[in-house]
Amino acid sequence: MKLGIVSDTHNHIDNTRRAVAVLRARGVERVIHCGDITTTAIVELFEGFKLTFVFGNMDHYHADLMTAAKKLFGIGSMGYHYTANIDGKRVAVCHGDDEEMLRGFIQQGVYDFVFHGHTHRRRDQLIGQTRVINPGALGGRQSEPRSVCVLDLQTDEAEFVMIDDEG
Repeated sequence: MKLGIVSDTHNHIDNTRRAVAVLRARGVERVIHCGDITTTAIVELFEGFKLTFVFGNMDHYHADLMTAAKKLFGIGSMGYHYTANIDGKRVAVCHGDDEEMLRGFIQQGVYDFVFHGHTHRRRDQLIGQTRVINPGALGGRQSEPRSVCVLDLQTDEAEFVMIDDEG
């Protein structure tokens, strides 16, 4: 299964649309959003995917985001963190603003992957047996080119795809 990992959209509709097009073109079936969605309009752009998201520090309208997710995907948010077995891989997701939580997921050593956002910087790092991935940011302050990550869970191959920031 191909998994799309996105974060820090910060209500940037155009960049998110471009990112969704990239994910569709690469055959992504499921999307993990690592927080800082900010508005329901962003949630709606992921229609057609299986979407899981966690709240970030800029997600102030939790009830609205959860209502949109429930309407479109039959689910609400996973709260501030999410853990699951996806296609045989143990995964933990958090935004990353709670450094203690992020560090805890990594140091437990029980997850194959830990996904996070918040820093607006791409990351693909193996710490012990845990691979830590930050897809970069699609909106908000820009410290690097906009990006998303496509992860093939069969091969563990990660591709960071740059998204042109035209707005």
